[in-house]
Amino acid sequence: MKKKILSVLLCIVLVTSMLTGCKKANDSEKSSAPGAAQASGGNSSNAAATGAVKYPKLITVDVFDGLANYQGIQSGWFAKIVKDKFNMELNLIAPNVAGGGDTLYQTRSAAGNLGDLIIYGADGGRMQDMVTAGLLTDIKDLIADKKNLKKYQSGIDSLNSLVEGDGVYGIPSAVSEQPATNPSEGLDPTFGPYIRWDAYKAVGYPQMKTIEDMLPVLKSMCDAVPTSDTGKKTYAFSLFKDWDGNMMVLAKQPTCFYGYDEMGFVLAKADGSDYQSIIDSDSMYVRMLKLYYEANKMGIMDPESTSQNYDTLYTKYQDGQILFSPWPWLGQAAFNTPKNKAAGKGFMLASIDDMKDLSVGCTPNGTRAMIAIGSGAKDKERLADFIDWLYSPEGIKSTSAQGSASSGPEGLTWEMKDGKPELTYFGYEAFYGGGNTQVPEEWGGGIWKDGVSALNFTTVIPSDVNPETGFPYNYTLWDSVIKRNTTPLDEDWQAKMGAKTTIEYLQKNNQLIVAPGASYITPTEDSEITTLRGQCRSIIIENSWKMVFAENDTEFNSLLKEMQDTVIGLGYDKVLAVDKKNAKDQNDARVAAAKAK
Repeated sequence: MKKKILSVLLCIVLVTSMLTGCKKANDSEKSSAPGAAQASGGNSSNAAATGAVKYPKLITVDVFDGLANYQGIQSGWFAKIVKDKFNMELNLIAPNVAGGGDTLYQTRSAAGNLGDLIIYGADGGRMQDMVTAGLLTDIKDLIADKKNLKKYQSGIDSLNSLVEGDGVYGIPSAVSEQPATNPSEGLDPTFGPYIRWDAYKAVGYPQMKTIEDMLPVLKSMCDAVPTSDTGKKTYAFSLFKDWDGNMMVLAKQPTCFYGYDEMGFVLAKADGSDYQSIIDSDSMYVRMLKLYYEANKMGIMDPESTSQNYDTLYTKYQDGQILFSPWPWLGQAAFNTPKNKAAGKGFMLASIDDMKDLSVGCTPNGTRAMIAIGSGAKDKERLADFIDWLYSPEGIKSTSAQGSASSGPEGLTWEMKDGKPELTYFGYEAFYGGGNTQVPEEWGGGIWKDGVSALNFTTVIPSDVNPETGFPYNYTLWDSVIKRNTTPLDEDWQAKMGAKTTIEYLQKNNQLIVAPGASYITPTEDSEITTLRGQCRSIIIENSWKMVFAENDTEFNSLLKEMQDTVIGLGYDKVLAVDKKNAKDQNDARVAAAKAK
């Protein structure tokens, strides 16, 4: 969660969290260049030659991607599109998977080469640091004639104002043509208490006044549905460590149900009314650690949480082994298949009386993640063309498919009928079938989810309107798709909740809080603060995990005090002061963005 989640939320991401299959990076060196490929879809340069005609030499592009959850060669249908259009393949280098995190970034930076393409956060002075170190290419001249990128010139200017001089070194993620006060999501917010609705129904839809009331309800749900589809023991919660940053990210997620999100070591409420230190005994963060601790004592916490990765976790959701999901794009994407929904089974948002669920507003100038060209890249013109394509209608549809709900390639996942977009049979099965649908060979073969873009980088918010169709890129917003939400699962939820969609329910009951989409980026951080932050967060993360799996209340409280005393002794308060100022500055930017609509 961004670090991963909001940034990554928007970025994707969300999201996205679908992973691609693995192929040896040197396979491409043995391949011959394909024949001329015809462009398809809506790129403004489609009339020009593409593929091997324009780019005779097949190249492998190293992508240093701080958002990716897969490492290796991109495969499947997205790889085919990239190869057909640009005669290149993408080799993902992912700190999230490699386990190096900032260490991998520092190591590659010291070597003078992050990668050919770089997807990384620009905040905290990182973008200026990369420019100062000579790691990025000034692409001002390379993109001067790029028609797709010109639409988002305001966002490009805003991002690059962080860097001294008049060069252009990066392109922002999640840009939008919508007002900052519009929710950026489709029918579901990025965060929320999504539970197995069939199990919730089985125990009588009990009321939950606070998030703590979820625990006995989830325990009853586990008793009602004791085994997964393959006969494994069910759990309410299952965790993983891949995305831990300034804190234990899975403990931060439920704070979003109350309108909070992170800014360093601060939890800031979206309306600017509250700023909390995460280590305070009465903070929302510690409250969620206690929630998980109690769940573990009750036997509804997956004991493999400390050792598994996201990929393993996702498989458990597909099997129906986990009954709670903090994100719709995890539980619903994995388990809400047409077959399960027809049987009345699946994840849907539950109501907690006191929640004020966080929605991230649209960001006209983009977010803190960026895409850039490395200074050592060999074919910079081709890479600039590729980046421009990512911001074209065709690129937007293809890059954010699945996790961020973009529609995917026209002709494969969707088509126009009577002037309106509709999912094809394949598209419906791919998006709602758990991602295991076989892709036709002419589209790249393999299974759908293994071909989803591993970049995990949202270029344009999918709820924006595709100018070629007049409808949103996000297929869940199409009337044709909404009308298909008539399965027993949907109808039972709608009848119980009195709304057609999640966003409608939350808005109707005043349980949604939108954080206006400001393109605020934290300033350059003093090296002392960076060092202290690194030391403190290691202690916070280590002790947070220990607290969740503590033997008793005494050990939980002892670990909390040890965490507090240790980080305060290291200089935590210095870092906290910086984060609080940044959080308040971010709120000022949000207020300004809301007024600019």
